[in-house]
Amino acid sequence: MLAIQFQDRIINFKDWATILFVLSFVIIAINKNIFEVRFNEFIRLAISNKYTKIYKDSNNVRSTFTASMFFVQLFSFSFFILLFLKHFIFHENSDKIVFLQIFTFLGVFILSKYLIEKIIATTFKMEEFVDQFNLLKVSYRTYFSLLLLPINIILFYNPETNKSWVYLSLAAIIIITNFIIYIITLKTYQNLVIRKIFYFILYLCTLEIAPYYFMYYFITKN
Repeated sequence: MLAIQFQDRIINFKDWATILFVLSFVIIAINKNIFEVRFNEFIRLAISNKYTKIYKDSNNVRSTFTASMFFVQLFSFSFFILLFLKHFIFHENSDKIVFLQIFTFLGVFILSKYLIEKIIATTFKMEEFVDQFNLLKVSYRTYFSLLLLPINIILFYNPETNKSWVYLSLAAIIIITNFIIYIITLKTYQNLVIRKIFYFILYLCTLEIAPYYFMYYFITKN
């Protein structure tokens, strides 16, 4: 008599990720239509610094365009961190829960850091430099997050392409990109930095080095 064996079918629900990917592309499409000129200059950021020259006013840090694209940036980087941890570190929670934890932690970390920077900048009378520095950082990081978005899609929906060297290379690129942002900022505002070199070194150590060190320490210990 023919024996029939039944096997459990394990279904991994990815609807939550699909919704967030679609939402990110919807935000990008809306910004492209509403802020057409600004968006066109923004996507040329890798080959031209015209965007940073035109939109260098400090009010642009809190503009609708910057705020909405910041959400895309936060989602893209959080999702890559999720994939990175999932590949190298085993976790018991579902992807959705881990993603929410990463997204929340990263958002709180960046916004808290921004508020502390504003307080210190006001104290040392460096508002102009800090505002423009933050605008440069968010612009270039958002630009890189847009490039990272389709890579996240490929890695998430094609598990067979999840190679260690891919994740390590992308992590290295993210670190190098942040370093390049600092170099570009120093070159752009070198006159202002030289005039307030002591405050800049203090700012760099307390708000650009120490927070990432403590975040690394917290993650490795937990």
